[in-house]
Amino acid sequence: MDRRGFLARLSQAFLLLCLGVAAAASAQAAGRTIVDSAGRSVTLPERVERVLAAGPPASTLLYVLAPDKMVGWVREPGAGEKEFLAAPYRDLPAYGRLTGKGNTANLELVLSLKPDIIIDVGTVDATYASLADRVQEQTGIPYVLIDGSFAKSVETLRKTADLLGVPERGEELAAYAATTLKDMDSLLATLPANERPKVYYGRGPKGLETGLAGSITTEILGAVGAHSVADAAGKGSLANVSLEQLPAWNPDVILTLDADAQAAILKDPSWSGIGAVQKRRVYHTPTLPFGWFDSPPGINRLIGVPWLVSVLYPGKSSGELAATVRAFYKLFYHVELTDKQLDTLLADARPKP
Repeated sequence: MDRRGFLARLSQAFLLLCLGVAAAASAQAAGRTIVDSAGRSVTLPERVERVLAAGPPASTLLYVLAPDKMVGWVREPGAGEKEFLAAPYRDLPAYGRLTGKGNTANLELVLSLKPDIIIDVGTVDATYASLADRVQEQTGIPYVLIDGSFAKSVETLRKTADLLGVPERGEELAAYAATTLKDMDSLLATLPANERPKVYYGRGPKGLETGLAGSITTEILGAVGAHSVADAAGKGSLANVSLEQLPAWNPDVILTLDADAQAAILKDPSWSGIGAVQKRRVYHTPTLPFGWFDSPPGINRLIGVPWLVSVLYPGKSSGELAATVRAFYKLFYHVELTDKQLDTLLADARPKP
């Protein structure tokens, strides 16, 4: 590197340091100290008006609770996704992700957006706590970790809304979540073990990636009383499986994240010996604007509960799915669905002939 390049890099580093010191001073000036889901004490500014989400689950949670406080998206929504998001939020800039697989954001960009706080939602462990500490130290921006496990959806909504300064909104959505989970538990109390299906969830264009036991990717299956066949492969996160393994697991239902995978599974003779394929119980999970089952594994999965009831327990639904979807999208995503949009969503929610 020549002398001019070295001086430019030195100047950038000094600017980053100054911005971080200024942000730290601002955060400490006035506010309150909370304990996040990792047990970290974090001092928040008196008012939280600009929030940066570290990853997709946090981005979704922030959008449903307080879209006016978003500084942007972790990744730019695609055209199909924007159709199901409200203006002007759908057109906010993208800045990349700070955490997880494929992190692309840089600290200079984070600082330039001038967030009051950073939030991350999902798995909480020592690795994520260490990342949060490091980013907070380097930028001076309070970094809050929030447990995003599905079982804690009600708590997640309330606690996050409180730190964002929108407790009424949080209570409204938490009440919806509580009712959804209570209704699910009431249904499960009436179902014997032999009526609870074995399910395989396949990601990727061939459907050969899945979540193992304990994975946040497949945890919603437990919430709806189903058995994930991939649990037999042991604990872990995402893993590839062989096509030869699936007939031994013989799932009653197959769910796919990719529409191409659904079509391939139904046509490929290699899958034909599996009970789910023989009975045409292969479903593509809806994904607009966020996944109903996964992608991301966030608060968006609440709408997956009534959908999963409709496909796993035919005839057991307590209400009409279309009406439930309309109400959810209005309450959580700030959009009134047109008939065409609803048809698009529900077409994905049904098996292909």
